[in-house]
Amino acid sequence: MIAEKHLEELRAFAETLADAAREIVAGYHAKASTEIEIKPDGSPVTVADKECERALRAMIKAKYPNHGIIGEEFGNENLDAEFVWSLDPIDGTKSFVSRVALYGVLFGLLHEGRPLIGVIDQPIVRERIVGDCRETRLNGVPVRVSETRRVADALLLTTDLIDCETKHPNENWNALLHRARLFRTWGDCCGYLLVASGRADVMADPELSPWDLYPLLPILQGAGAVVTDWRGNDPLRATSILAANPRLHAEALEILASSPSA
Repeated sequence: MIAEKHLEELRAFAETLADAAREIVAGYHAKASTEIEIKPDGSPVTVADKECERALRAMIKAKYPNHGIIGEEFGNENLDAEFVWSLDPIDGTKSFVSRVALYGVLFGLLHEGRPLIGVIDQPIVRERIVGDCRETRLNGVPVRVSETRRVADALLLTTDLIDCETKHPNENWNALLHRARLFRTWGDCCGYLLVASGRADVMADPELSPWDLYPLLPILQGAGAVVTDWRGNDPLRATSILAANPRLHAEALEILASSPSA
């Protein structure tokens, strides 16, 4: 167990990290163009991603030199530490380079291998959601997932429609897509922000990396969401995510498991 005073200190430091990241990323958003590199996996990375992660790493090491770090751009350090930070400096880089505010700074803290704190900060809209598995706050105000009771009444989100179709051939994605009331690709971390704050109902992501996943769980769970992979398994070991309020999650999972003719 972590003492409440220590948890408050860690949450406050997470806000400090988010303040610094917001300033860096917003500055690059304002520029006419940003230098882009293509990583070996085909995904883009920008100078903003790298500068932001460097800054967060330096702040963590200065404040908590014994903490570990998992980072998308610069690798992992001290993974056996009691506390390990997970950093995705810009989640949604394709949106960022397009100057579309459907991206965010995404990071979190693990304690003894379990997600403890998660942060999503959108520096242009200036929305920040912070969760600690028990409570989730949007700009300081407690939020909860929606109370929508049926997929037929739900707003369903994902990040990449093609990935949903190609990476999950054994799940009935098309049935879920067509049964939802509305569907949008308001994805990456902003989709989870919308679900956790009750403005969207279901987030179904076909593929995530650990630095995507770890910060999301404290936010979603603190807002009352049920979170699993697309087959209902433990989200901590997942490479896909299905997140919604308990009733919707159960129905969405049932639809994904149905035969294509159902």
